[in-house]
Amino acid sequence: MIPPTYPFTLLKRMLPRGLLARSLLIIVIPLVLLQVITTYVFFDRHWDVVSRRLNSAVASEIGLVARLIETYPDEGLQAWAFSIARMSQSLTFTFSPGEGMPPIAPSDSDPIERALTRQLGPYLPHPFVVDGRPGDTHLTVYMQTPRGILEVDLPKKRLFTESIFLFMFWIVATSLILFGVATIFMRNQVRPMLRLARAADAFGKGREAAEVRIEGATEVRKASRAFKAMRERIKRQIDQRTAMLAGVSHDLRTPLTRMKLQLALLDGARKTEDAEDAKGIEDLRADVAEMECMIDAYLDFVRGSGTETAIEADLAATVNDVVGRHRRGGGQVTLSADKPIILPLKRQAFERAFGNILGNALRHGHQAWVRAGVRHDQVEILVDDDGPGIPKARREEVFKAFYRLESSRNPGTGGMGLGLTIARDLVRGMGGDVILTDSPRGGLRVRMVLPL
Repeated sequence: MIPPTYPFTLLKRMLPRGLLARSLLIIVIPLVLLQVITTYVFFDRHWDVVSRRLNSAVASEIGLVARLIETYPDEGLQAWAFSIARMSQSLTFTFSPGEGMPPIAPSDSDPIERALTRQLGPYLPHPFVVDGRPGDTHLTVYMQTPRGILEVDLPKKRLFTESIFLFMFWIVATSLILFGVATIFMRNQVRPMLRLARAADAFGKGREAAEVRIEGATEVRKASRAFKAMRERIKRQIDQRTAMLAGVSHDLRTPLTRMKLQLALLDGARKTEDAEDAKGIEDLRADVAEMECMIDAYLDFVRGSGTETAIEADLAATVNDVVGRHRRGGGQVTLSADKPIILPLKRQAFERAFGNILGNALRHGHQAWVRAGVRHDQVEILVDDDGPGIPKARREEVFKAFYRLESSRNPGTGGMGLGLTIARDLVRGMGGDVILTDSPRGGLRVRMVLPL
């Protein structure tokens, strides 16, 4: 059974996707309907009335001559009637005594022949047939009389008016002109919206966007002004946050530096201290190192991609650099990447995001596998590990700031619960996303997607 909504769903699928095409469709459909209705009314009224009158006049003329020669069979009178008909009515009569009706079947393909056949019936006293010869400029009427065949040749132009062609030309020409004007007008209206959409898309991906000009319809102008105001507010907030973070970084690192200096001085005097004091100094040093890591993680989380500008870069080379650093740190990483992969990229932000993901894979597994390549209209980076993985129901929770899932991963691996949060924030700032799935290696697969 076909659902009641199926025709509407099918219609939606058949509709064009673009605003310009849909707008033109809104204009063209009523125009076409108007022209169809006008044409129908014209043919139903004008064509029918005019054609009937023209065919009726020709039929009466043929019938008059036919009855005349039948009533007065004199050859001189017959020749005189034929001559008058040829000169004044463009009808060429020929009489063939003793001849029979030619084997001509009536045709339904020619509307002129059909119209004349309908009108000849009341006027001709004997059986007849019309040879329309479609495509020719003339047609012939054959009438079987008791004495022979009466043949009448007449031009088709006597049976219709040329105003029909003028009307059709006017219908087609006005439709094309209106469609052309509508296309130009709608393109000019849609162009500002396309510029605004491209600017919003570039800004959402962290790329340099062209200045949006305030133009077009009132609604488009309002949207352009709102976008410009929003972009300025976001840029201002980013600048303020960056300036604040610079101050926070300085204020937090200064006491940490002093504490590290004091620990260094205490380490030099550790010979005169007992073992318990020495252990306390080591514990304090570990606490300071952990505080420094925490501050770096917090700053990375709040900083995001900052004010870095996207530039054309080779993502494959960047991935190879990050993998190389982790290999030098003792990590076992297998890399497979297409070369080159050129796209607008915030290199530092990507290195930080990819580094966090690869670091997590190596921290929770023994080995990592990295594959990077172009898939359709986007770049895909897959990072697999052979660790314990993450339960499917909790994969979105690990993207929350400071959320730890040590119970399901390797215990004692440390971390602030910000690695994946920072990675997704940075990748989304470039118009992409980070998705967690099961890995064929038995652990977790992290899928990074970036637009080209």
